[in-house]
Amino acid sequence: MGSIVAENRKSLMLFSGQGFPELAEEIGQVLGVAPTPTDSYEFANGEIFVRFKESVRGSDAFVVQSVTEGVNRWVMETLIMVDALKRGSAKRITVVLPFYPYSRQDKKHRGREPISARLMADLLKTAGANRILTVDLHTAQIQGFFDGPVDHLFAMDILAEHVERKFEGRPMTVVAPDSGRVRVAERWTDRLGGCPLAFIHKTRDPTKPNQVVANRVVGEVEGRVCLIVDDMIDTGGTIAKAADILHDSGAAEVIVAATHALLSDPATERLKNSRIGEVVVTNTLPLPPEKRLDKITVLSIAPLLARAIREVFDDGSVTTLFGGLS
Repeated sequence: MGSIVAENRKSLMLFSGQGFPELAEEIGQVLGVAPTPTDSYEFANGEIFVRFKESVRGSDAFVVQSVTEGVNRWVMETLIMVDALKRGSAKRITVVLPFYPYSRQDKKHRGREPISARLMADLLKTAGANRILTVDLHTAQIQGFFDGPVDHLFAMDILAEHVERKFEGRPMTVVAPDSGRVRVAERWTDRLGGCPLAFIHKTRDPTKPNQVVANRVVGEVEGRVCLIVDDMIDTGGTIAKAADILHDSGAAEVIVAATHALLSDPATERLKNSRIGEVVVTNTLPLPPEKRLDKITVLSIAPLLARAIREVFDDGSVTTLFGGLS
């Protein structure tokens, strides 16, 4: 006999970073598999150590990491986890990044600037990642930065179902907070049955991050529920100023739907004092109790991530989760 034939077995193993372990636990509950026990701690000088308590040899490994506040610490932990899996002989490593770090640095605006979103992809590939699974990238071109498959998931259906239930029967306009979000807003208008589209014309000083000047609204908003859609809320300046101009233009109510709730200071205070009626987000990132305002509604992204992980493991089609639109 010239060869040994082994039974082809596949094993899905889930691994959780420490950025938001509750999300990995929730994903595991949907999948029916618990995250693998892991030792993870920092040395006195801040260096990170990771060791998995079970064998990972031959596994289909999924590393779930929410890159929340303290971004660089969680990025480094993710890279170290991937390296540990590679050296432990995992068969395939998929990094599940509900929020892709450095996604806003996807191109050069001026000379001598980095393209940090590309650097992130290169770091993950070098560490040993075979695949990336992420939600609502800041720009779709980031998919091309990684030399391997990228599964780009959309939270729009999860957010839209909530909006439809709550505001059924009321005239609605989808609002892009700036010209760069118009394409996303167009997808929302299609999803909500062809409602009108508006956008805020604004200017931004590239030398001063997180500072926005909103000018005027273009579109039909008077007497309507205005739904501002965006991929993330960072300091809240964009949507707070957009809400003011929409109300000044006659909007009956202003609500916001966004996937990633970064809510960096002073976002909580801005949202609390804003003229926004409701902010609907997902739990791609943790939202601490002190930032959970009454007007913030958090929807779970775990079922969507779990379905995508299952499709990847079964060599199925992630695109089918979005009716072929992915």
